[in-house]
Amino acid sequence: MSLGPLHEQIADLAAGRTTSVALTDAALDAIKRTQPTLNCFRHVRAEAARAEAEAADAERATDPKSVETKPLLGVPIAIKDDTDIIGLPTHFGCGGDVAPATSDSESVRRLKAAGAIIVGKTNTPELGQWPFTDGPAFGHTRNPWNRELTPGGSSGGSAAAVAAGIVAAAVGSDGAGSVRIPAAWTNLVGIKPQRGRISTAPWPELFNGITVIGPLAKTVADAALLLSVLSGNTDVDLHKPAPIDAVAAAGRAPGKLRIGLAMNLPFSGFPHKLDPAIVTATEQMVQTLRELGHEVTPVKIPYRFYIGLQFLPRSLVGLGEWPDKRPAIEPQDARTQGNIATGRKLKKLLGRARHTEQTTAARIGKLYNDFDVLLSPTTATPAASVHAIDTAGGVATDQIITKHCPMCWPWNVLGWPSVNIPAGFTDAQAPMGVQLMGNEGSEEVLISLAAQVESVKNWQEQTATPWW
Repeated sequence: MSLGPLHEQIADLAAGRTTSVALTDAALDAIKRTQPTLNCFRHVRAEAARAEAEAADAERATDPKSVETKPLLGVPIAIKDDTDIIGLPTHFGCGGDVAPATSDSESVRRLKAAGAIIVGKTNTPELGQWPFTDGPAFGHTRNPWNRELTPGGSSGGSAAAVAAGIVAAAVGSDGAGSVRIPAAWTNLVGIKPQRGRISTAPWPELFNGITVIGPLAKTVADAALLLSVLSGNTDVDLHKPAPIDAVAAAGRAPGKLRIGLAMNLPFSGFPHKLDPAIVTATEQMVQTLRELGHEVTPVKIPYRFYIGLQFLPRSLVGLGEWPDKRPAIEPQDARTQGNIATGRKLKKLLGRARHTEQTTAARIGKLYNDFDVLLSPTTATPAASVHAIDTAGGVATDQIITKHCPMCWPWNVLGWPSVNIPAGFTDAQAPMGVQLMGNEGSEEVLISLAAQVESVKNWQEQTATPWW
């Protein structure tokens, strides 16, 4: 049984056509069946999830109005294994004898408060470093569309679980494209929200502000609902943007928009080109946008070379800090250990890297005087081989990453929202995506535009072959 979209499950529960126990059992059975082939999950909450599903069914029967405050009541969801949930360890892709968490992260607390049934924690590479989901501690997570391909990363386990129909939606995190890249490579909607939109508590921020939490789903409405449930802050959070209504945005037309088409790649030190299939897919998306009445004009984003000097210290210093936050985790990849050591050395550059963000934001932000949205490919190539970085050293790994995924990380430096939407398939049926990029707090316009494109593209109707 492949589970349908989130809104479909909610409707079936409301109409009595299914139960939370049935949905949860189906998800748990799918996890069991696909672990040998797709390897999406690091930890599974089989017993706890089924007990929560039974409680959800009982609550729905005795208090039908509870769904007004619990929009996900009884629906199976997955979270990424960088997030704490009581009773399970948070390995963050690493090895080690990690004790079970004794408290929930704020994002998990909000999921539970909305009635979601969290069935397990999905695989991510060590400390979320790479757009490939594999590691010595758990092996390779594979793409449901083609098991010889990676689903991307670092939220690859979450993306693969949704694309395979194991769960209808899942939570990931995005520090350099880690929601958008796997969404592009698995035919999903992936939202990187505004920095602070979703609480990062118990941490004030993640990876010095470049990493945010975001949803993955098959439809815009599903992703918007999950974003709405997750959104909000605590006193712990360093960033607290003004509220938005993501659900309402998914249900309204965006109006005629001025869209800037940006095909230029940010400077990375390893020059690469866009794959012709990606160029063609993006051009076809431009045609769709014009047919919908939008004005699309080519533009170059003025990244300038030093935007990378703002990203790397924040990313690597965050990496170097993580073992201190969670001493029991054991990174087993030599590249991880090297990056941790580098991050500790770069700590003295962190202040300057953060200070110059304002200058970069002002420079790039000027584009929004002329455009409402920017459009670019999400990745430079279709999905890479599942073994792409298996034997690569540190520098070679960086070259491979920038060859495939050079497009997303500047919006992590800026902290602004960006949404991946599916953009078709290669001749070999590998999914591709484009990203809609906004300025500060602009999720509503991005979601409205994404929903409009979905209404004519109907990407949710194309599904990967079940692997069970």
